[in-house]
Amino acid sequence: MARLGSGDDGWLGLADRICVVTGAGGGIGFEIAAQLLDAGARVALLDSDAQRLEELATGLPEHAGRVLAIRCDVTDPLSVQAAADQVEKTWGAAELLVNNAAALYADALMDIAIDKWNQLLSVNLTGYLLCAQAFGRQMIAHGGGAMVHIASISASIPQPYSGSYSVSKAGVKMLSQLLAVELGEHGVRSNVVSPAMIRTPMSEGIYQDPAVRQRREQIVPAGRISTPSDIAGAVLFLSSDRASYISGQELLIDGGLTQAWLGMIPRPGFEKKDTAAQPTA
Repeated sequence: MARLGSGDDGWLGLADRICVVTGAGGGIGFEIAAQLLDAGARVALLDSDAQRLEELATGLPEHAGRVLAIRCDVTDPLSVQAAADQVEKTWGAAELLVNNAAALYADALMDIAIDKWNQLLSVNLTGYLLCAQAFGRQMIAHGGGAMVHIASISASIPQPYSGSYSVSKAGVKMLSQLLAVELGEHGVRSNVVSPAMIRTPMSEGIYQDPAVRQRREQIVPAGRISTPSDIAGAVLFLSSDRASYISGQELLIDGGLTQAWLGMIPRPGFEKKDTAAQPTA
């Protein structure tokens, strides 16, 4: 699939924009960064895995001078501020923040240890606030900017046995709305992109069973599982000048999944008819 930004930087208005992507070492984060680079932006890649960042940065020779790899622990205020200072010293004030760093693990609420609960919240929610504060101050001083936060369909629909994941993503939605209200007067927009089922290195194990993959694909009206490119395309739109009057909103990327629930409930007499088998007049 062609990247949305490729050869289209004028339409998006992202050329030379100073952008920051957290969790850039992951599947979604790197694809977002790659599409921003294709659109002509300058991108700071933030991740806690320094070796992974270095590998990614050296693998983008065509974007030399527009990539900055920074090891950053988004749960540590000092680490986040140091990353913000490095971006500003290198290029200037950040104009776009993509909060994407995330963690996920399986656990029932009745069994979860409080340290694991807090650990996931610190990455998935508190880390978003810390980055919004550090880079948001630069945007205010600069006269405006945009934030896009990666949440999840599970922010609105409970995802059981996933520890504090749904709670953290629901918090991301409200955090984004509050940022939109409090920073609007400074010209800073804040929106959320919420993926549903998506194939990334984090979730790839689920799709190794062909039967599971097929069952998942069958319940999505679009007939396929989303990719990081689907998410990145939505992020670029909300980041761009084309979305200059959109703030405090959520863009759900689910292939129509949430509109299909009623169709999955058995209703005798209301099933889909096999029109191909019907005789013609």
